[in-house]
Amino acid sequence: MARPEREDGTSVVTRPRTTHKTERPSLFKVLLHNDDYTTREFVVWILEQIFHRSEPEAVQIMLHVHHNGIGVAGVYPFDIADAKVKRVAALAEHHEFPLLTTLEPE
Repeated sequence: MARPEREDGTSVVTRPRTTHKTERPSLFKVLLHNDDYTTREFVVWILEQIFHRSEPEAVQIMLHVHHNGIGVAGVYPFDIADAKVKRVAALAEHHEFPLLTTLEPE
């Protein structure tokens, strides 16, 4: 197959365009589970410190968890969600609370 030539005698090489699109990472919900021992204040503090929620937002999420048994603290890519679950578990253990956080695909 002959290559097209420019006026100056040099040949032109073309490459096919790639159509790769970057996929968004899968997202995971970090769920807080209600228990009878973890204080409301600690849950609000966790939501403010780990999930960067404002105080009114943290209180609203805490009350939802308290009344419904479970609630979403945040939605993140897996690595971030997993790190937050581990951080909450470490803080809860340090403060001697049985607060449980889990991950669930969105």
